[in-house]
Amino acid sequence: MNELSEIQIIPIKPKDGIVAFASLVLNRALYLGSIAIMTRPTGGFRLVYPTKKLGAKGINLFHPINRDFAQVLEKEVIKKFEDVMSRNDRHDCPHASV
Repeated sequence: MNELSEIQIIPIKPKDGIVAFASLVLNRALYLGSIAIMTRPTGGFRLVYPTKKLGAKGINLFHPINRDFAQVLEKEVIKKFEDVMSRNDRHDCPHASV
């Protein structure tokens, strides 16, 4: 079974649908970073994995190769993103000025 740990979320000012970046450690052996969290046009969020541009072509640096793992990864990262965002929501903070 794949173990995801050390999931970190860096919220950003939304731009072109990107609302945050995520990083994580897979199986205590591989660091994966620069995973974009984007809004879906139909609501919710999706993950976009980093690419490197070589000439006019984009090359995937890494990405899940099966749907089951992709869904697990997306679920865990988005759960952490929503948790971070709910803790940082100034409207939920009793000390925030209105």
